[in-house]
Amino acid sequence: MKFYIIGDVTVDHLYHLERLPEPGEEVTPQQASMKPGGAGGTMSVTLARLGHAVTLAARVGDDPFAEYALSRVRESGVSEAAIQRDAALITSTITVMQTRDGERAMISDGAANRQLDPAGFKKKDVEGADALIINAYALTEGPQREYSLAAIEAARGAKTPVPVFIDLGTGAVNKAGTSLLNDVVGADYLMLNQHELQALTGTSSISAALAQLGKAGARRVVVKVGKMGSITWTPEDTDLVDAYRPAGKVVESTGAGDTFTAVFAHAILAGAGIGGAARAANAAGALAATGFGAQERPITHEDLSAIVPELAAVAPAPAPAPAKTTRSRKTPAS
Repeated sequence: MKFYIIGDVTVDHLYHLERLPEPGEEVTPQQASMKPGGAGGTMSVTLARLGHAVTLAARVGDDPFAEYALSRVRESGVSEAAIQRDAALITSTITVMQTRDGERAMISDGAANRQLDPAGFKKKDVEGADALIINAYALTEGPQREYSLAAIEAARGAKTPVPVFIDLGTGAVNKAGTSLLNDVVGADYLMLNQHELQALTGTSSISAALAQLGKAGARRVVVKVGKMGSITWTPEDTDLVDAYRPAGKVVESTGAGDTFTAVFAHAILAGAGIGGAARAANAAGALAATGFGAQERPITHEDLSAIVPELAAVAPAPAPAPAKTTRSRKTPAS
């Protein structure tokens, strides 16, 4: 299968703390690490490791962080044909501070990602894909938003319409609020957590929020509800899909939601129903949280077929050849 993905690539600075610091306080982390991340990068790597052909559309700076942010993308064989270089802005970085009990705070900078130039968009690349996946940060502002809207239009207008998967993000919803609703409600599959759902709709409960999405024209919605698992919604039915408990220790959740989205799309295209895809995605997100870093714990066909038997019939595709590492032409910030 061919996936076209629009989303950020970042360098993640991860700090595991006993507790979050008070204003002005300096604390020493229990563990510190630097890892490649970003929703676009993590979804791309997850799908490429499952044997899919993946093209990632993102923008990085002309700096050493760019090479590190793209390192797993390259190792996994993701196409860099739609990766742009920015001569003025730096590669995006995220600082994550997380405690043992799951409390966390983040500092993120969209930087070069938000300047993804729509002039570089090639309609045929989306029309030739089997699915388009967009992280909603790409819909919040700047040229990246224009690029994403053009991709959605191309997917809907293709001779054979390309299914659109949109995954929200807390920062994206906090920034754009209910104004984001019109951009995402038409997705074939919309994925978000409880906070994002309520912020997107301006409601105070899951049921009220889902009812409002239904009135707005939503088709299929998956709500991530943490330790409870996920809720699948269609105009005809609503179901709770139980969480998966991994054998390994859960160490941190960075990138788990992105892995969830990638595996959900993988399962849908493999023929699973929405409930089966959610079960596979629940498991993938939980397994991803057993590794330090968004892209550390690979999700395999064996992992998924053990959870969703119908996926066992999907023959693992050979891993794609490593992508060429030629650098894209530098362009000034828009």
